[in-house]
Amino acid sequence: MSRYGPRIAALARRADRDRAAFDPRTATPEEGRTYLREGAGPAIWLYLEAHTGGRTGRFTAPELTALRGAMNAWFECYTRCHGVSFEAEFTIREAATVLLETRNVFETAQLLTRVPQRVERTRRTSQT
Repeated sequence: MSRYGPRIAALARRADRDRAAFDPRTATPEEGRTYLREGAGPAIWLYLEAHTGGRTGRFTAPELTALRGAMNAWFECYTRCHGVSFEAEFTIREAATVLLETRNVFETAQLLTRVPQRVERTRRTSQT
């Protein structure tokens, strides 16, 4: 077990509880943001913490699987808050890369899951 094992286990337990308690009848987009802010974001950040700052953290295979599973569970709860059934299968590294680019867990989730769909803005051009 790595030094991150207890934190990963706590995240995994919380993700399991959140998934079990999820009620699609009362879910709101704001609740989805909470799953990202308090769940997926901290899971991704833990991975980044272990791989930056001059200290390379090594996770055991079960720890990495648990961290990935927790993050994906929260992404699934997030999409279900938007009325979209989605099976998240992202790697923690993939999510961490997007988070580093966006610096925003909400944009990270939207880019990975495509929920909610982005509305492409078309530039109006005047014809003369």
